[in-house]
Amino acid sequence: MTAFTLSEIETLAVAAHAGRTDKAGRPYAEHLRAVAEGVRARGGDEHQIAAAWLHDAVEDEALSERWLTEAPLPPEVKAMVLALTRRGGEDPSSYTARILATPGALLVKQADLAHNADPARLARLDPATRDRLTAKYAHIHALLGLTPPT
Repeated sequence: MTAFTLSEIETLAVAAHAGRTDKAGRPYAEHLRAVAEGVRARGGDEHQIAAAWLHDAVEDEALSERWLTEAPLPPEVKAMVLALTRRGGEDPSSYTARILATPGALLVKQADLAHNADPARLARLDPATRDRLTAKYAHIHALLGLTPPT
């Protein structure tokens, strides 16, 4: 079976998240697109861009882990998506250690965090949610050894 093209992965990811919105009520595909563009802007390769499109698919149950395992995707893409998939009840240290141990995943997470922590996005949220998420993202930045955005 031939591997999916990047365009096919984008189409799959957008379709898998169809009808979903982010915490601010925006279509979820906007987040996926922003993360993929963030990876591209940071010099990421095609595998990292593909992982960016799929980074929340398994965690959000938009696609199953079985689908990912069986999909015609390069092993590197599958590994990054699984590394970026937070497990229920998983502590942040385990999650970030897995990202750091998986080649390519840190750049994808960096782009994800940059979009999630974007002040313009956070400004759309109620103060309690904004404060909770700001603290959460700062903690993840620290665990990953990244400088949080200012």
